[in-house]
Amino acid sequence: MADLKTDIRYIKGIGEQRAKSLKKLGISTLFDLISYFPRAYEDRSVFRTIGSLLPEDTACVRALVISTPRLSHIRKGLDLVKLRVADESGSMDITFFNQSYVKDSLKYGVYYVFYGKVGGTLHRPEMVNPVFEPEDRAGSITGRIVPIYRLTANISQNILSRAVRQGLDEVGDNIPEVLPEKLRESFNLANADFAYRNIHFPADMESLELARRRLVFEELFVLTCALGLLRERKAEKKGIVPNTADIEGFYSALPFSPTGAQRRVIGELISDMLSGRPMNRLIQGDVGSGKTLCAAAAAWYVFKSGFQTAFMAPTEILAQQHYNTLAELLSPLGVRIGLLTGSLTAKRKREVKTALALGEIDLIVGTHALLSEGVDFFSLALAITDEQHRFGVNQRSLLTEKGENPHVLVMSATPIPRTLALIIYGDLEISIVDELPPGRQPVETYGVDERMRPRIMKFVRRLVSEGRQIYIVCPMVEENEALNVKAAEKYYEQLKTRVFPDLRLALVHGRMKASEKDAVMAAFVRGEVDILVATTVIEVGVDVPNAALMVIENAERFGLSQLHQLRGRVGRGKHKSYCVMFCEGGSENPRINIMVKTNDGFKISEEDLKLRGPGDFFGSRQHGLPEMKIADLSADMRLLSEAQSAAAELLKSDPRLQNPKNRALLKRIKELFEINADIFN
Repeated sequence: MADLKTDIRYIKGIGEQRAKSLKKLGISTLFDLISYFPRAYEDRSVFRTIGSLLPEDTACVRALVISTPRLSHIRKGLDLVKLRVADESGSMDITFFNQSYVKDSLKYGVYYVFYGKVGGTLHRPEMVNPVFEPEDRAGSITGRIVPIYRLTANISQNILSRAVRQGLDEVGDNIPEVLPEKLRESFNLANADFAYRNIHFPADMESLELARRRLVFEELFVLTCALGLLRERKAEKKGIVPNTADIEGFYSALPFSPTGAQRRVIGELISDMLSGRPMNRLIQGDVGSGKTLCAAAAAWYVFKSGFQTAFMAPTEILAQQHYNTLAELLSPLGVRIGLLTGSLTAKRKREVKTALALGEIDLIVGTHALLSEGVDFFSLALAITDEQHRFGVNQRSLLTEKGENPHVLVMSATPIPRTLALIIYGDLEISIVDELPPGRQPVETYGVDERMRPRIMKFVRRLVSEGRQIYIVCPMVEENEALNVKAAEKYYEQLKTRVFPDLRLALVHGRMKASEKDAVMAAFVRGEVDILVATTVIEVGVDVPNAALMVIENAERFGLSQLHQLRGRVGRGKHKSYCVMFCEGGSENPRINIMVKTNDGFKISEEDLKLRGPGDFFGSRQHGLPEMKIADLSADMRLLSEAQSAAAELLKSDPRLQNPKNRALLKRIKELFEINADIFN
């Protein structure tokens, strides 16, 4: 029996060269090999009669060769082998391209099983290049459910399938059982040996489903337990404990009354900071829900004990915006606020760094510049990052290393379903600001088609005449004929020269230099631009209270969560605001209709997950968490929920997994951490 850590070079039938190719697929060990799950399956277990075949069907047929295979040399590089087969219901023509060996492999008067796509006509079906094997030896490549794997150069389906089968033979009954027996019984889960064998070579569809359910549950359960242990590990560190302060002193100084949700979240932040352990918390909230106020309250709380706060934003213009907001809220309370960005003069940077090191700045707002060498704190107690998905875990850890186990607060305006957030932000506790401040008006949203364009352009002109500003967002920077969508550069020129030659237009997109983008956005903020033509670079962006209309071109090209983020750029001031989405079918488009019906980002994110799967969320997640090998979070949300509750139950009874029954589970978690070392940052 081979050890699961055995290098695949030493697995029978693989060798050095194939091992190199397999490593490109992430397969280095025997365990990697048996954990390389199929991406799909072909059901070749059901046999059809020739008479029941329809064009475009893909089917398995048991048939007799009724004509001697003929080889024809059509031209250089093109050989054909043709034959006819039949069963009791009819006959079928079969053609093989450039497979001359088939002429001698298929014998007249012998039964074979063929699997392939049906072409020809209803009355004269045909197959091209089917796979086949003799009827008396069927069961290898036909007559069963066949796994389909993701491949790389020099590795075919047959090679990979044979390697996996050999790997399973080498393992024998040595596949470790990481799920406790009681848990398997509670959730009706197959054992590990059955699951690994049937995920690759299922006996039937029912066995495949049982195997998949077990392995998905295991993957989500192991990851959830791992993240629970990670939180426990962080909780073991000693945190900075500020002196108890009366938060009402902060509330009473505000020019408005915080919402119930803001008060609840601020209470959670204070409780974390007073716990004696470092806070690791994510604040999730819709655009405009008031997350910055919660961050300001936490910064004020540590300031009252003489500690410093760092607040990191992904762009200079956002850093400037947060600086202005926080200065307005906290300067009257005596908090000394500084700004550190890359565009400051060398002299100004030196002054800010010196003041920070001497403790003359209580709250520093900045970009990645805060991470640079020479930025030292006098007493950093709280590190805040805004729009977490723009920063990797590593960057977050670099900021926290500027202090002694400071409290960590992360803010995100990208609503994510809670169960999914527990995976994406697995090492953080989660607070949700689920209430909008009073007076915040919902954005009136419309889905329209091209027939409405003249009216919408008139509406744009009317709003500009009233002193409002407009965003027009395109899905691409440059024109692409194949996709037939609006391109920002070309559309900007068209609007500027033909549609609104008398108005002030500007263009911003992701290919511009950061300084150019910031200059355009700053001009828009100052009211020097009437219409800003942009790509999704403005999705997470600045606060422009005067912007009252968001026009989104080719809205069908965007995810729902992305559309919601774009819509959140307007409706931030006292003016009534609108969002108009151009797409085929207008509001009849089911996805666009969801946007028209609700302004609730969490409801929209749930729908987005159902419609598109978790790709969007995972595409922008923090780095460091492992990829899912088999779980599909859009389809497996129920299993995720079960796995999370099972993990919570287990960790409650055995927080460090020290019980001998949980030894295999702990071993698997340690292996997971070894592969994803960044998760500890």
